[in-house]
Amino acid sequence: MGLFSADAARDPSSEKAGKRDPRQELTMEGRKQALKSPQKLSLLSSPVRAAIRLRRTAHAFKKNFLPGDSKAKLLQRQISLGKARLGSASTSLLSQASFESSQYFTFDTSVQEPSTRSSKRRKRSKNPRVLYPGNSRKYLPAEHKSKAKRCLLLLVGIVCFQILNAIENLDDNLLKYDLDGLEKTMHREVFGQALAVESIVALLKDYLATHIHNKPLVISFNGPSGVGKSHVGWLLAKHFRSVMGHNSVLHYFAMHHCPDSASTSACQQDLSKTISEMVTQAEIEEKIPVFILDEVEFMSTALLETLGGFFQTNQTNEFLNAVYILISNLGGNEVANVLLQNASGDLLQPQKKVELLQAALRPVLDQVHPLWMLAEIVPFVLLEKSHILSCFYEEMMSEGLYPDPSHVESLASQINYYSQGGQQYAITGCKQVIAKVNLL
Repeated sequence: MGLFSADAARDPSSEKAGKRDPRQELTMEGRKQALKSPQKLSLLSSPVRAAIRLRRTAHAFKKNFLPGDSKAKLLQRQISLGKARLGSASTSLLSQASFESSQYFTFDTSVQEPSTRSSKRRKRSKNPRVLYPGNSRKYLPAEHKSKAKRCLLLLVGIVCFQILNAIENLDDNLLKYDLDGLEKTMHREVFGQALAVESIVALLKDYLATHIHNKPLVISFNGPSGVGKSHVGWLLAKHFRSVMGHNSVLHYFAMHHCPDSASTSACQQDLSKTISEMVTQAEIEEKIPVFILDEVEFMSTALLETLGGFFQTNQTNEFLNAVYILISNLGGNEVANVLLQNASGDLLQPQKKVELLQAALRPVLDQVHPLWMLAEIVPFVLLEKSHILSCFYEEMMSEGLYPDPSHVESLASQINYYSQGGQQYAITGCKQVIAKVNLL
């Protein structure tokens, strides 16, 4: 009885009033079994008695649990480790882990981890953090800038700079030749040829904008007599001589420079030498020479052959940088016929009219010589009566005469005209104007 009272004093949980749970009853049953042989226990020392009592208590717990119960296995494991406690402490350990072996006082390496840890691992697996295998970094690696990208950007910048520089050079070349001033002069002094003037200026601007070409520029002025072709050639020669000098411009008249057909070979040599010298000198001075050849219809076939040789593309660079202007009355009848046939209605737009005239001129010129296949054809149209009046006013003012309107109208009525579609077109253009003004 003294042993029981001592045990009861050691276990403060038994003193609690109120209801008892099954775990406390198991503890009390183990103690009752220990009291069956008080005489034997009294003969042993207190440490030995404590060990025997602990073993009996464990044996009682084992009987009350099933053989495969995880709680029993947990208790056995705790007893083997010397950490078993009675009461509520032991029951809390039973609910934390499970063991596979039921051996006493041994270390079992095949122990399964508590279920609480697996649940924690599952929760951690849901963590969105990404660990990179290199250095287990939790942040994105820094992007390495490619040197090739920098080189590409540098190359793009250089190309853009070169394009801007080329555009500035184009503007500088056009300013050097003053083509805008040339256009204003021709519009002011040439009557009835607005389409021809615009075509000439456009061709010159495209060609003279740069100094590198793969072929020379060849322009052919074709149309009836007296419509302003030679006058435009004279204006071009005057303008380019003023901006480039006399050594870069040649104004060649076939009837004047080569009047005798017997001296064709001499004319060939002279023309070839003149062109070669001017081209060479212009290349040194970084200029583009201009050759204005008038009265081309009077040139012999041999002279045209010599001239056509300079139009080819298989030449040295200096001969590719040149402008040739051919002036002739070839195809004048074809131009007059096309205009008269389409004068009855306003069916022809300016561009359509130019295309029809070029289509009519091309076969005629190709029959004369193949060199016109390399030329840009600019047709000159017939002049109307209003244009003839303007020619009389301009000529009389240049001669110092007062242009009386009635007098001018009388002089203009003496010119022969084509009458078609309510319009009057001068047959000979302004060619007779100078002669009639000189008679005043």
